[in-house]
Amino acid sequence: MRTTSAGITTRVTRILVLLAVITVVGFGAASGGSAQGVEGARWVTAWATSQQALGATTIANATVRMIARVTVGGESVRVRLDNTFGTDPLVIGAAYVGAVRRGAALSPDSNRPLRFGSSAGVTVAPGGTVLSDPVSMQVIARQDLAVSLYVPEADVRPSQHAQANVTSYMSDAGSGDLAAHESDEFFTGTTTSTFWLKGIDVLSQSATGTVVGFGDSITDGTCTTLDAHDRWQDWLAMRLYLAAPDAHPAVVNEGIGGNTIVGEVLPPPTSPTGLDRLDRDVLSHTGVTHVVLFMGTNDIRREVPAARLIAGMQDIVDRVKARGLTIIGTTIIPRHNRPASGSNSGWNPAKTRIRREVNDWIRTGGAFDGVIDFDGVVRDRADPDRISAAFDCDGIHPNPRGYFEMGGAVPLGLFAP
Repeated sequence: MRTTSAGITTRVTRILVLLAVITVVGFGAASGGSAQGVEGARWVTAWATSQQALGATTIANATVRMIARVTVGGESVRVRLDNTFGTDPLVIGAAYVGAVRRGAALSPDSNRPLRFGSSAGVTVAPGGTVLSDPVSMQVIARQDLAVSLYVPEADVRPSQHAQANVTSYMSDAGSGDLAAHESDEFFTGTTTSTFWLKGIDVLSQSATGTVVGFGDSITDGTCTTLDAHDRWQDWLAMRLYLAAPDAHPAVVNEGIGGNTIVGEVLPPPTSPTGLDRLDRDVLSHTGVTHVVLFMGTNDIRREVPAARLIAGMQDIVDRVKARGLTIIGTTIIPRHNRPASGSNSGWNPAKTRIRREVNDWIRTGGAFDGVIDFDGVVRDRADPDRISAAFDCDGIHPNPRGYFEMGGAVPLGLFAP
């Protein structure tokens, strides 16, 4: 049965406003070593991000400390590192995972060494991926973890997610192996990109699976607040946890700014298309049960016809369903008319007509297992082809209030086990 959003209720709004000021704290660390699962626990990907390019930053005999917030709790973790865009093998001399206390500082006695096939270090081939051995560590839902990676070689450019909207940390070049240090003393450099860290899996008794938000900048979080975790899927993750703390899915963000579904567009996309990265960024994760597809606006901006865009979406739907997973479609939100400028081909009434045609197919075409009507949530009631002024950041993206409305309007029943 198709499910559509009817907007956010007053009760949900009040609950979420209250929760916006709550800081979840606390950490219980079990002893290090290999993880021993308990009955009923399952591995799920509890945090993830999309590598999109080779970064300009260089790391030289230094340590990076990447910050990531897991969305389910559990008793053990394992870490995935990707060298997707690296042109040389990536040498990791040491790796640790610990609980964030504040900034780059970790909770005392929480930092645990990671092993890869029982080895303290690992080399990741160009384009390759590795998964660490499990490490025993009690984590809670919505807890920030720090993955510290010592990179011993010089002038190493990271394969990265460029705009993580989360602050991570680096030590100075030549400072050596600081991965085991829990103090923030040596981590004086900052970045809002995520280097090499692709995913964190949690062995969890409470997790019912993983929901992957697969999208562009509106999923990535353009116009959200640095370190505030106020994207639409952050609000969704919070609501799912509050509705059923002992039985809820993880929610992970696989959005890339500017991403398109198809590749035959001008100007060319600056990241792998949705069709190209579906296996890497969705189907390769552990415990995935649901996929939320929220793309299309950048294809339309590049003048992709409705029929071609729909065909690309259908291709993704078919590949996801072939894995036995549930796929949810989302309507494309309004994008304001603006003239072409430089490499930006702009927006015009013809592109708005394509958006409407594609949205009609999403709502009524029967391809998806359910539909989230984000268009209906954020559009201006007096001018439905514009974002409501209260929710508008730049004519393209919602502001934090708009993301709050979107996350609050998602019907939780779509993600029932």
